[in-house]
Amino acid sequence: MSITLIGKHEKDSRANRDGYVEAMLEMMAENDKLVHIDCDLMGCINTGKLLKAYPERTFNAGIAEQNAMGVAAGMAATGLTVFAHSFGCFASRRMFDQAFLSAGYSELPVHVIGSDPGVTAAFNGATHMPFEDCALYMTIPNAVVIDSCDFAQTKSLTKKLAADNHPSYMRLIRKGFTTVYADGSEFEIGKGVTLKTGTDVTIIASGILVDEALKAEEQLAKEGISARVIDMHTWKPLDEELVIKAAQETGCIVTAENHQVSCGLGSAVANVLTEKCLVPLERIGIQNRFGQVGPQDFLMKEYNLTAEDIAAAAKKAIARKK
Repeated sequence: MSITLIGKHEKDSRANRDGYVEAMLEMMAENDKLVHIDCDLMGCINTGKLLKAYPERTFNAGIAEQNAMGVAAGMAATGLTVFAHSFGCFASRRMFDQAFLSAGYSELPVHVIGSDPGVTAAFNGATHMPFEDCALYMTIPNAVVIDSCDFAQTKSLTKKLAADNHPSYMRLIRKGFTTVYADGSEFEIGKGVTLKTGTDVTIIASGILVDEALKAEEQLAKEGISARVIDMHTWKPLDEELVIKAAQETGCIVTAENHQVSCGLGSAVANVLTEKCLVPLERIGIQNRFGQVGPQDFLMKEYNLTAEDIAAAAKKAIARKK
């Protein structure tokens, strides 16, 4: 694992989906057993480039996600490595039975990409705003679940998934995103990344909340509070060793996720702390609510997903520690 943190809180001019597409183009050039299946969303995720370059290994299953998963599992059973994409709401809720049985139970390398996770669905609205997508896949034994944050991380982890024989689900911010890492940064499945080494509290974040956690760390530093920041891009398998180390050394934890806190990153961290290192835990994320229509910045404030919310949770966790 080798990363370069940028952390300037600047929007990238590229679309994050192209991190996935670039990785696939590079891998498909070298591996004729690699396949992509889409659900009538090639224009949305830019995988038309894969169709143009490798038409014999790029397929449009149409608006039929359950069938797409069945086809993906069937292809994987013949020895192919398959990536399948749809919007996160459909890639999880609609595909799940087939994902659990056809891919999970059969232990096949089907890698599901769910785009527009949580509030990044924005104007697509409540019906397309998955706050529970990772939770479903986390129930599949031996599955890998990832919440990537930017172009470099998406590209690196796409390649790592292709080399992993477990079924998986990776969230994908489709368009605008804030750059966290420099291009060429490399990540490992199941290994979190410590971005700041604070001593008073640890903030464990993923996806779009990584940049908010870095902003919160800066706010807290101005008040004399030293915050450790960890990017926990892999929710399953969770980097338990890193969680325990942070809990022991800082004495309290804040988790931050663009997902229901009762069944996502926060709950996964809570399970570890309860069993192995009990310290105060505050969880930033969706608190038992449905999605709604609106711009992403409005939704982040509406659901208390901002740097200010994370900083306030950190102070609360520190107070509980005392």
